[in-house]
Amino acid sequence: MTYSADMSLTEPTIIGALSPSRAGDFMTCPLLYRFRVIDRLPEPPSPAAVRGTMVHSVLERLYDLPAGERTVGAALGLLEPQWHRLLAEEPSYGDMFADEAERTEWLSQARAMLERYFTLEDPTCLEPAERELYVQAVLDNGLMLRGYIDRLDVAPTGEVRVVDYKTGSAPGPAFEAKALFQMKFYALTLWRLHGAVPRLLQLMYLGGGGEVLRYAPDEADLLATERKVRALWTAIERAMETGEWPPRPSRLCDWCHYKDLCPQYGGTPPPLPERQPGDTVRSTRRAPRAATDEL
Repeated sequence: MTYSADMSLTEPTIIGALSPSRAGDFMTCPLLYRFRVIDRLPEPPSPAAVRGTMVHSVLERLYDLPAGERTVGAALGLLEPQWHRLLAEEPSYGDMFADEAERTEWLSQARAMLERYFTLEDPTCLEPAERELYVQAVLDNGLMLRGYIDRLDVAPTGEVRVVDYKTGSAPGPAFEAKALFQMKFYALTLWRLHGAVPRLLQLMYLGGGGEVLRYAPDEADLLATERKVRALWTAIERAMETGEWPPRPSRLCDWCHYKDLCPQYGGTPPPLPERQPGDTVRSTRRAPRAATDEL
């Protein structure tokens, strides 16, 4: 079932929306979720995140070229223009670097990631069905699942492969399940949208030595993912009702921009806003597709 602006009153009330990234935030730390979604506190641009955006954009544009022209040189040639486009859209990105040498090294790392991509697959042999595909589906309880899929490949026989690029290093075996959650979330959304389970989920790690993680889901996997997503939403609703967003300390705290506001480190969170995004979603049957509330 998909959501559209002309939904009738017989269809489920949209109680909220969840993406893989926001679900991941809540699982990592409920207080982090609160800061990002409920308080909407700003975060400075991260060099790693901006580099990831840039590399993703280059790989998306690479497939605009004819198959025979999708070379390493062509991909590298797209990098600087894409950086300048991002910089024009958000001039503050230029402040991420202490000096020109740091910026040069940052770009060099992006080039290495693009070169590594070509060691993992041959883009001249591929014709993606979709790139940067926005998907959304509504579960029978009214929870909207949504997100952007980097690439969707469809075989002549109709089998679907969901591909996601990662600019970090591949996780160790103990963390593979967490990495695959995002992909299973996308697969669940596509299954509820089209009624068919994707044949393969593929994570492509462009950092470190480069690695491809593949997983073939089945209906049991996706039903388990749906149960997990529903349980997450129940926990989020409970936190919205009680106002309790407990911190969950981990090694990731050292990279958290909100550390100074965290009670775990002696900080004080700001007062909760009087009207939370969930209130708006809960009272609106026809939420616009481009709505920014992503709970």
